[in-house]
Amino acid sequence: MNLQQIKYFLAVARELHFWNAAATMNITQSALSRQIQSLETLIGVQLFERNKRNVKLTPAGQFLKEKWEVELNKLESFHKHAIQIQLGESGTITIAHPDSISASIMPDIISKIMVSFPKINIELVQVRYEDQQDFLRNYKVDLVITRDINNVENIISEKIYTDHLAIVVPENHAFKNENDINKASLESQRFILPVKDEGSSYSNILQQLFNSFNFIPNVCVYSEFGSATIALVRKGLGIAILPDSYIHHANPGIRFISMPIETNLYLNWRSEDQNPILTNVLRLLIATGQS
Repeated sequence: MNLQQIKYFLAVARELHFWNAAATMNITQSALSRQIQSLETLIGVQLFERNKRNVKLTPAGQFLKEKWEVELNKLESFHKHAIQIQLGESGTITIAHPDSISASIMPDIISKIMVSFPKINIELVQVRYEDQQDFLRNYKVDLVITRDINNVENIISEKIYTDHLAIVVPENHAFKNENDINKASLESQRFILPVKDEGSSYSNILQQLFNSFNFIPNVCVYSEFGSATIALVRKGLGIAILPDSYIHHANPGIRFISMPIETNLYLNWRSEDQNPILTNVLRLLIATGQS
């Protein structure tokens, strides 16, 4: 028994007329009759009662019609779903992103994907800087959005957005705008900063800001988590330097003073990855851009 024989049977079961069923299946009536007879012999069940004037289903035929119609619909649905996966229109993509863009460009990115590919499931994760490349190499994530330039073999990077660093202070702080910031005023502050990583281009950008004022920050707390850093600043435990995209978060009691130092965002993915879902998402995000 094969799938085509079941389709022939269902065609006759719907039409209850061999000639009409043969026409819909683009087969001769005699060939269709042979297929039905072969199917009946194979499964040991009479499917139709037929004479020169009428064709009707046997009770067993009626039972199989109801069951096989459902199963055939399932198979066709599976087939369509497999095609969607092959075309990159259905499936799951896992994206790692920094906390700083959770309320700024990340909703726009997700919206674009959902509008263009409504059958794709999206999983969002946040990964520490030092784990990002391992997560990519080990297929734990499909796409990483990072502020660091990638220098690892077999990982491709593409810049998608640029924002700026901001000095983050409590709302009642003496720093009101950029004019209040100079070497002397900065040297009097305590800072909450991420751990310096010699392999991180983002760390180099922070250092660029310090160098522009020719001072070394007095760091009281190291924190890799922007939301925690903002909470500490609100508590008055120090000031911080963060991407100004955090402005889009709900941050009562906090002031952001944007500085002229740029920080870029990059898409990172495996160069050998042939996943069509990833290919479609990359094409969409790179084509539309975020800057």
